[in-house]
Amino acid sequence: MTSMLGRRGSPPLDGEGLGVGWGSAAVAVLFAVLAILAMHTAQAAAQSQAFVTNQPGDSLSVVDLASMKVLREVRIGGKPAGVAIGASGTRAYLTAPEGREVVVVDTETQAVVKRLAVGKGPVGIAAAPVKPRAANAEPAAAAVAAAQIVYIADWYDHTLYVVAPEGAGILAAIPVGQSPSGVAVTGDGKLVLTADRDSNAVSIIETATNKHLGSVKVGERPFGVTIDDSGQWAFTANVGSDDVTVIDIAARAVIGTVKVGRRPYAVALTGGRAFVTDQYAGTVSVIGIGSLRTLATIEVGDHPEGIAADADGRFVYVACWGDNELVKIDVASLAVVGRAKVGDGPRAFGAFLK
Repeated sequence: MTSMLGRRGSPPLDGEGLGVGWGSAAVAVLFAVLAILAMHTAQAAAQSQAFVTNQPGDSLSVVDLASMKVLREVRIGGKPAGVAIGASGTRAYLTAPEGREVVVVDTETQAVVKRLAVGKGPVGIAAAPVKPRAANAEPAAAAVAAAQIVYIADWYDHTLYVVAPEGAGILAAIPVGQSPSGVAVTGDGKLVLTADRDSNAVSIIETATNKHLGSVKVGERPFGVTIDDSGQWAFTANVGSDDVTVIDIAARAVIGTVKVGRRPYAVALTGGRAFVTDQYAGTVSVIGIGSLRTLATIEVGDHPEGIAADADGRFVYVACWGDNELVKIDVASLAVVGRAKVGDGPRAFGAFLK
């Protein structure tokens, strides 16, 4: 499974990137997105821990973000790769591609509480937002956990699984493109997107009906996909063409493409900027969302992969596979301000901050 996801032994991904090309209308709407992202950043609260999947190490590193110290190393097995923190914050959901399962970890006790067989090669995972409830209807923690739905992209089945890991199990299996990797859900929970790597496309799924609404062609070999807080735009990291594609989700159209470093893996959004891990360059590319131009390049370490922005917009965290480190970047200065030694081969592919 390492060859499927990893840096060593991966199939060659050749191809020239796409150039930047877009008009004044696209510029205008992207400046609107810039304002939305900046407003969200100012209002959100910071997370305190990172849950980092270590694929070769078969483990999960729990990191305190203030001290950048590992609090605990949890044995997982099955070569864990994908990660999503549940909407309640009490669960971390991990994909184990070689174990062919989703693993549920209690974020308070940091213990494995559930394993569920899913597909042939689960990779990307995203958690659905919890539905609103009445102020006087506080369900028990067990009920909240049972209600949580996650979406899992299966590389070999070419399928998106809809799963309630602590509830009814597998609820639906939706055919998507070839070798889906990254998964993202809109903030209102109405749509799910998968990055279909070997189809050079993104699939769009309606959650109410589990219907595949269509797909959008992007760059070569999209791996990570990230949706902005407004739910209007999606960003794909295209490992084959060394670029990022921006999609208008409602229009199902590409509105811009920007070149980044070699072998981009995933994208994090904060403060009107996109932060992109460039595996083979050992860097994070910083893109201005309003201009779709590279503003800076940050040296981070050997093979950066998973990336996530703190909800308060102050820091971005990057898992460096080759260095076995979680790297902390100050968003204001674009400087590396901390490093934590984690397990062997950190992926942290998904939403790993709590």
